[in-house]
Amino acid sequence: MTTPPQDDYLNPTTEKKALSKPLAEAVNLLEGAAKETNQDAIFLLAEMNFFGNYSHPKNYKEAFRRYQELASLNGNSSAQSMVGFMYATGIGNSVERNPAKSLMYHTFAALSGNTRSQMTIAYRHHTGISTPRNCNEAAFWYKQVADKAIAFSRSGPPGGQVIQRDGYRIADEQGGVYGEGASVVSSGIYANKAGPSSDSHASFDDVLEYLDLMSRKGDLKATFSLGRLHYEGSRTMKRNLRTARAYFRIVARKYWARDGSLLTEDNNIGKVAAKAAAYLGRMSLRGEGMEQSFEKALVWFKRGLVNGDALCQFELGLMYLHGLGVRKDPVTAADYFKEAANQDFASAQTNLGQLFLDQGDISTATRYFDLAARNGHIEAFYHLAEISNNGIGRERSCGVATAYYKLVAEKAEPIHSSFPEANSAYDNGDKETALVIYMMAAEQGYEFAQANVAYLLDEHKSIFSFDSIMPWKKSTSSLFKNTVLALIYWTRSAKQSNIDSMVKMGDYYLGGYGVEADMEKAAACYQTAADTHQSAQALWNLGWIHENGIGVEQDFHLAKRFYDQALETSPEAYLPVKLSLIKLRLRSFWNTITNGNVNSIHEEPGQFPFFSVLLRRRLTRFLCDIEPQKSWSFSEWVANFLEDPHPYYHSAEGDDPDFMDPQYADNPLTDEYYAGDDVPDDSILEFLIIIALAGTLAFLVYYRQQRQNQHRRNEGQRAQPPPQQPQAAQGQPQMPGQQADGGFFPPPGDPNYANWVAGGVGH
Repeated sequence: MTTPPQDDYLNPTTEKKALSKPLAEAVNLLEGAAKETNQDAIFLLAEMNFFGNYSHPKNYKEAFRRYQELASLNGNSSAQSMVGFMYATGIGNSVERNPAKSLMYHTFAALSGNTRSQMTIAYRHHTGISTPRNCNEAAFWYKQVADKAIAFSRSGPPGGQVIQRDGYRIADEQGGVYGEGASVVSSGIYANKAGPSSDSHASFDDVLEYLDLMSRKGDLKATFSLGRLHYEGSRTMKRNLRTARAYFRIVARKYWARDGSLLTEDNNIGKVAAKAAAYLGRMSLRGEGMEQSFEKALVWFKRGLVNGDALCQFELGLMYLHGLGVRKDPVTAADYFKEAANQDFASAQTNLGQLFLDQGDISTATRYFDLAARNGHIEAFYHLAEISNNGIGRERSCGVATAYYKLVAEKAEPIHSSFPEANSAYDNGDKETALVIYMMAAEQGYEFAQANVAYLLDEHKSIFSFDSIMPWKKSTSSLFKNTVLALIYWTRSAKQSNIDSMVKMGDYYLGGYGVEADMEKAAACYQTAADTHQSAQALWNLGWIHENGIGVEQDFHLAKRFYDQALETSPEAYLPVKLSLIKLRLRSFWNTITNGNVNSIHEEPGQFPFFSVLLRRRLTRFLCDIEPQKSWSFSEWVANFLEDPHPYYHSAEGDDPDFMDPQYADNPLTDEYYAGDDVPDDSILEFLIIIALAGTLAFLVYYRQQRQNQHRRNEGQRAQPPPQQPQAAQGQPQMPGQQADGGFFPPPGDPNYANWVAGGVGH
């Protein structure tokens, strides 16, 4: 498929682009043949208008007309499938969305054997889209696709096809739907803990370059890793079998001579060489990158077998099971499979399970299938699905069977999806083509495709958009301006356990994007995502809606709890949580002093109010002669305000309030936990009472000391004769209680002056 022009062909004001002369002639010939009801011509015209093949402008309405014409003409299953897809999505405003008609056309196509439609109606019956949920129907149709998937997997060279997964979530490449640190995929337990200079942030090319450098320095593990990467390939790197063989041979030649004799006794080199021998034998057995040779494969496997390599054990078992270059011996094959299975080799576990299943030992076979399924082996999933669907050795379970069949069907991407083409289009900037292909996979039930479609259609990635003020910014195709469809795919992705998609659903209901605003549904979405304890964004959103009373009862105390849980879930949420807590505490404080109706932040049961704790600590310092702490800067004060005892929630010992009582540790939102929420917050009143009592006590102590000092002075005056008065004072009357200096207070230099200044302390 060639890359189509990037104009907005869905905009009616866009001028129709003239076709090149050769293309125009070809279209005229095809249209002439279509008038004669030539099926191939009609189908080709439909494909050209839908996908933009051969640089033909896209015209979804014309494509729909051609597909429908062909479907009505002779029941072409491919055309029926495309008509069903266009009715389901209404893509390009080609037709009004009609899920019922979509299901009808997909059913007709599925009955004719169309794999994509079989996947689509299986998913619709599985989830209840435009039809009641029906497990038996879902299991039936998923089994049709799973049978094809297993047939494809078993085809090809010995050992079956190498199935490589090409589908992925494009948002994950950018840190997730909400960006780095805010999305589940890049925060909390999934956060990248390494530094920016570590290889955790390196691209695939950087890893290859590093391994190549280490290989040149003689690191055999790096050399083997390079060979394995080139052999297996990846989404971003195609398989290169010749290069892989070259790396494997480098490793093998460091341990074995051409005649098979050992060049070294180093066990570490022997283990790496055994792995390389296993891959060289596998490539010889399958004829990958070299001529197929069972004899050479047997030699390599026996070399690796000496060091107990699991892949060598499995491949030897495979050769004896099918008689490839050796005698056919299932017993010997089972022995090799068992040795490899004991090393948790999934393919060996699956083959061993099949042998036990053939012997009628269902329980042992199921045990080996379960072990292999942990490693995602496609045949293990298929056998478990068959056992559950047919009730072999256990009670039939339609739900389990459907889930396993769905896994098998989705693993065989090449038989019904075009993810490599969609990925390539997206990487090249052709987002419209990528969107269409992802949308087709999304209709088949692929969760990551649903997330990709919703992400591409999402017009609310940021609160602030600068597109309108950037004249050089190219206008977005109207195909991407479909908020209703975006919400549909966010919802479907969320139903398949995508937590970020569930949070996005809440955002759409909160903002009224593509649907009437519904605060209660938004709160329910956030709560569902928060229950997984993996999304700090969902927990922060719950804190915000409880702080502002949106869709729920306004509750500052509960909002504080959700903010705290957001920080516990993801350290990356530190800054937004701390800023939110500052604002929340200020609002809670104002609500308390003004006797507001909102439930303020308050101390937990068994904790002391903040001012009680503060006063107790200050008195302890005074009585124990503890020096006060150094003065805090503003930043230190803010940090201590957020971390240290707070007026409404911290304990006397400074423990985390979330763990004050073990019975609330696992379920902090129990009724008993909030039993005291309706009691008015009296911390301010307690503070005033304590201050009043402390002041009264200080006054009484001072008054008592003054009375004692006065009593001592009176006793001293009675015991001593009055001193002779100065001449200047003779003749003047003396007031009652007047001291010898003619006043009430001792003058400087008097022995009692120091005691008077000190307030009589200690006298």
